[in-house]
Amino acid sequence: MDLGIEGKTALVAAASRGIGFAVAQSLLREGCKVSICGRTEESVAKAHGDLVAEFDANRVRAFRCDIRNRQELQEWVALTREALGPIEILVTNTGGPAAGHLDEISEEQWLAGFQSTVLNVIRLSEMTIPDMISRRWGRVVHLTSLVAFQPNDLLPISTILRAGLRGLTRLQSNLYAKHGITVNAVLPGHTLTERQKHIAQVWSGKTGLPVEKYFEQIASEIPIGRLAVPSEIGDVVAFICSTQASYVTGVSLLVDGGAAQVI
Repeated sequence: MDLGIEGKTALVAAASRGIGFAVAQSLLREGCKVSICGRTEESVAKAHGDLVAEFDANRVRAFRCDIRNRQELQEWVALTREALGPIEILVTNTGGPAAGHLDEISEEQWLAGFQSTVLNVIRLSEMTIPDMISRRWGRVVHLTSLVAFQPNDLLPISTILRAGLRGLTRLQSNLYAKHGITVNAVLPGHTLTERQKHIAQVWSGKTGLPVEKYFEQIASEIPIGRLAVPSEIGDVVAFICSTQASYVTGVSLLVDGGAAQVI
């Protein structure tokens, strides 16, 4: 299926690995020009090398950027416009905030979580949506998590803040629909990424059980019977950005194999 987004410029945050990287791959396969960022020069260089090995180097840009830093976000957006043109697709994404039980989380961790999970999303939206308004077309997709619907005892910061992003998604969709811009959120379930491995290690440390048991338990709780692979999330994001999805906005879409108990 031709998704109708060939030649569009996409900005994908925190995309040097994991789900963000998979999103970049999916958009590149559809002919988009894609700019990604990562926190370290090493991770960005590796991601860039992997992408240009598969896709046209003229359509790929990669920059080091700490998404918690407003100035670095501004520089990334400006460099992307200069290299690839006005931004028409924004995919916000973050690494997960600190894990631990609710009564173990410090005030500093709460503040850091807000900055990395919510504030960067608001900043990137403010920096890029004017491009979309001027072109009367745009797609905004916030990558969040199934915990926005189903709280996780080990992820209290993520649970609370990602529920807030559901509200932001709806508010933005209402505000920008008249400009031809859709705003949606994609909520991945348990996916085989470095973040998932970290959570497994935290769980193992608290239970004394091996990491393998964590993955067995998680898989047993998912109706499909397994964890996702990142490309399964990336392809859904690409479709949400498509011309075919032009009547989909304000949605927080679970991509979780049926794991969340939502009625």
